[in-house]
Amino acid sequence: MLSQTSYSDIDSIRINFDTDALWMLNIALAIIMFGVSLDITLNDFKRLLSSPKIVFVGILSQFIILPLFTYVLVIVLKPHPSFALGMMLIAACPGGNVSNFFSKMANGNAALSVSLTAFATLICIFLTPLNLQIWGRLYEPTEHILKEVSLNPFDLTKLVVLILGIPLIIGMFVRYHHKEMADKINTFIKPFSVIFFLVLIVIALYENAHIFKNYIHLVLFLVIFHNLFAYFLGYSVSKLFKLSKKDTKTISIETGIQNGGLGLLLIFSFFNGLGGMALLAAFWGVWDIFSGMMLATYWGRKK
Repeated sequence: MLSQTSYSDIDSIRINFDTDALWMLNIALAIIMFGVSLDITLNDFKRLLSSPKIVFVGILSQFIILPLFTYVLVIVLKPHPSFALGMMLIAACPGGNVSNFFSKMANGNAALSVSLTAFATLICIFLTPLNLQIWGRLYEPTEHILKEVSLNPFDLTKLVVLILGIPLIIGMFVRYHHKEMADKINTFIKPFSVIFFLVLIVIALYENAHIFKNYIHLVLFLVIFHNLFAYFLGYSVSKLFKLSKKDTKTISIETGIQNGGLGLLLIFSFFNGLGGMALLAAFWGVWDIFSGMMLATYWGRKK
């Protein structure tokens, strides 16, 4: 646990992330979601309906088991309240969009990954605010933060719809009516959007170098352990339900790769960039891409 002095320091820091940067993050996330949705068709949802067991395991792992066990981790580790709420928020977010790429690298079920991303994006509109409210209010230190910010679930839902829901619908519409155009757009928009997002994170890290230098060690263990724990949960739940190796790898990656960018956006939009939450989410956004790449490379090479 941190000393009381460290608590005060964390509560008082504010990461430099102005309105212009927030809009850029909004745009980056919308572009990334649009790029992902260009690969999504109605058949993806039909495929999920024909495999209800896989859908159940994927949603159970990502939206129920991970938030629940994150709450347990918070109870056991007793991190600083803003770190704890940051962990809960990350666990409540849908899977990161690069999970599709990593599933393909890992020789997982790429079609399942895309389908789960689409479905998770739809239901996260309701489940992300709901999970944050439920688990955040069950833990007294984080409940205090939620009361202070007067978080409005409707406003939170509206933002998620704008950033994820609308780009998903537009991308699927383009794919349905202009498949060749969607394929052409997709060849450059995916790498561009991911690079654009990473550049924003790097710029944010650079402009706040002194803060990360002084405080990053406080979230290093929490983020790495939480992320590895999420991979383990996804893998274990899939094994428990006796899914195939490909599906097991896919659900493990979908559970471990959380949308840290969305988490950051929500933190700056509703929590006034609360230092501990922003620090944790920013490091998560960088770390899970690194860990996902390593895991996908390992599974991809393993026979």
